[in-house]
Amino acid sequence: MRIQSVFYIVVSIFFLVSCGSNKNIVSKPRKKVVIQPKEEVVPEIHQLEQIINTPLKTSANHTEAYIQKFAPIAVKKMHEHNIPASITLAQGVLESGSGRSALAIRSNNHFGIKCHKGWQGKSVTHDDDEIGECFRKYKYPQTSYEDHSQFLISRSRYASLFKLGHTNYKGWAYGLRKAGYATDKRYPQKLISIINKYNLSKYDRIKNPSIQAKKTISKVAYHSVKKGDTLYSIARKYQISVSDLKRFNSLTDNSISIGEKLVVN
Repeated sequence: MRIQSVFYIVVSIFFLVSCGSNKNIVSKPRKKVVIQPKEEVVPEIHQLEQIINTPLKTSANHTEAYIQKFAPIAVKKMHEHNIPASITLAQGVLESGSGRSALAIRSNNHFGIKCHKGWQGKSVTHDDDEIGECFRKYKYPQTSYEDHSQFLISRSRYASLFKLGHTNYKGWAYGLRKAGYATDKRYPQKLISIINKYNLSKYDRIKNPSIQAKKTISKVAYHSVKKGDTLYSIARKYQISVSDLKRFNSLTDNSISIGEKLVVN
């Protein structure tokens, strides 16, 4: 009897120990902690297309609009000073980024003309070959075109170019670089590329107005833009349409500046 009691006691102890061991081994599984990566915001496809494609299309159109706007004054300077209109326009496109460079926007300087000795007009500083160089500043971009002509005809280093004639744009392109107008070694090739791409040589072939045409031109009426003027008010004043007013002055939009002279007939 005593032996059986001892046996039951031993079995009970073994059973309790086993249960205790199992209790320690079996445990609840730990809850997994999943760290979600920060979500990246990606633009939609149509936005990417707009960013990539639109500036390229606008750039081409802007250059064409620039040429259309300034071609008349380039042709006028060609007949006055024998500078190829194609060269003048190509330089304007290249030097001013078709009117959108920082220098052109800040100072209406479309040809990168520096102050040089004796300049009495306004100026701005701009980083070019060196930091903080002095560049000429104009009230209107048209003034920049006039000063470009004066700059070339008043300096002896460009004198040989005027012997080339106004249809030899390639000679002018290389001659400008040789005379020191630009430090870029590929300056002539860049000008020629622009001239060929936009067919600017056609402007070099525009003949000087005939005597009859000159008489007509002498009768052309101009309107000097004043504060408060709009294309509509000017057109109404001279009894012409807005579209004709824009065509007479090669305007591509409705922007006009105070002091600007517009052909009104």
